[in-house]
Amino acid sequence: MEVDLRATLDRHGRLDVPAATLADDADLYAAGLDSLAIVNIMLAIEETFQVEFPDSLLSRQSFSSIASLERIIRQLQSESV
Repeated sequence: MEVDLRATLDRHGRLDVPAATLADDADLYAAGLDSLAIVNIMLAIEETFQVEFPDSLLSRQSFSSIASLERIIRQLQSESV
């Protein structure tokens, strides 16, 4: 999952640095993430991981780090089983 998520961030996140160079808990906003990129990342995550973000998870906190995104993806995948 981590490799696919980091690749998604590289393709859609418009980050200032490669996602591979970021720690799991690094602040993605400090790395250049903005609101437009969040929408693109969310759509790519939904397609890649076959999940759907509910409105309750569409927050700055949800997209704050790779670790938070991984937790959310795992949670959404477990709910869809």
